[in-house]
Amino acid sequence: MKIYSAIQIGAYHQNNCEDHFYIGDYGKNMILCAVMDGCTTALESHFASTLVGKILKKICIEKGYKEFVEHEQESLNIEENLKSVLKDLLNELKMIKNQLMIDSKELLTTLIILLFDKNSEAGIIVAIGDGFVNINGEITEFEQDNKPDYLGFHLSEDFETFYNSQKQKIEFKTIIDLSISTDGIFTFENLSTKKNKEEINVIDFLTKEKTNCEKDDMLHLKLKKLENEFGLKPTDDFCMIRIIK
Repeated sequence: MKIYSAIQIGAYHQNNCEDHFYIGDYGKNMILCAVMDGCTTALESHFASTLVGKILKKICIEKGYKEFVEHEQESLNIEENLKSVLKDLLNELKMIKNQLMIDSKELLTTLIILLFDKNSEAGIIVAIGDGFVNINGEITEFEQDNKPDYLGFHLSEDFETFYNSQKQKIEFKTIIDLSISTDGIFTFENLSTKKNKEEINVIDFLTKEKTNCEKDDMLHLKLKKLENEFGLKPTDDFCMIRIIK
């Protein structure tokens, strides 16, 4: 099993890429992946998406320490573990918001988070806001009419109420070819001279086609080909994680 990632600033953005991603071990047997997309109309939204990635890293490191010290694993299923991660994430965001006196508009980011068991390959995805998921060829587009449900909206809510209200949740039993992406994947446009006269389906090319899958930078090579041969670049920030068995 190989995990690939790529991130690219959108052609219509000048200063900062507002997307971010994180990949890390959550304990001995699980892997956590996440893509975040900061709100363009909010304040310094690249900060929000990056901050969420840093907190997820902290949560994963602490999980590893805990298992090492206790010499045993908690008997929680995949969803219970992901629920625990989200609870810790929101608690950390609340503390940081208060400590730094951060405005709520500075914490607006979407989140697509994936947790799976390395041995059984079973896992779960929760999407807070919009984005894209492809699980073994089955595509789900989370579209919220440019009014995404940002993570920062929920910091003052009771966690159980927040979690139980999440409807954008997908469970799966195995991984063959899985992708999660921010909504930048929908924004590829022809912005330069097209050398290749053939038409190309960008989503299929990025999430299904497997050329160069033996290389760690497969997704970066695909982005270069889209730009150099087909003149295609994302106009919005783009961030993606793909897992191929």
